[in-house]
Amino acid sequence: MPPPEKIILFDSQCNLCNGWSRFVLERDRDAVFTLCRVQSPAGQQLLTRLGLPLDRYETVILLECRGDHCEQYHRSEAALRIIARLPGPWRHLALLRIVPRPLRDWIYDRIARNRYRLFGRPAQCRLPDAAEEHRFLEDLNDSGAPWKPR
Repeated sequence: MPPPEKIILFDSQCNLCNGWSRFVLERDRDAVFTLCRVQSPAGQQLLTRLGLPLDRYETVILLECRGDHCEQYHRSEAALRIIARLPGPWRHLALLRIVPRPLRDWIYDRIARNRYRLFGRPAQCRLPDAAEEHRFLEDLNDSGAPWKPR
């Protein structure tokens, strides 16, 4: 079984990241995105497949999947691709793509590296409530075709 088409991997032990996930859930009324906590079994499997650390999370990751292949986007590019798909005025923030990626990512990295100090950590990982459970990927079903990152 192939993964959902658009997966957002986020750190559920970060208040900024949890706020971002709530922001997306509240505005993504068409359920374009599936959220995945990097601390979940599915998140750990995806990080392994991407060859990324399992214990250090410094970026939001967007996976855009077609069939058994997924394109991956990190840092400012992931955030702007997500914003571009949200309805209303939010999608206009994607115009920030005109800022050169190195500068966008430099700013992104400064915030990401200091996010716990600036925004704190929740007492426990954010877990989906019953109403939003269907919007979260918690486990991967590996019975289908092997998933490969591009």
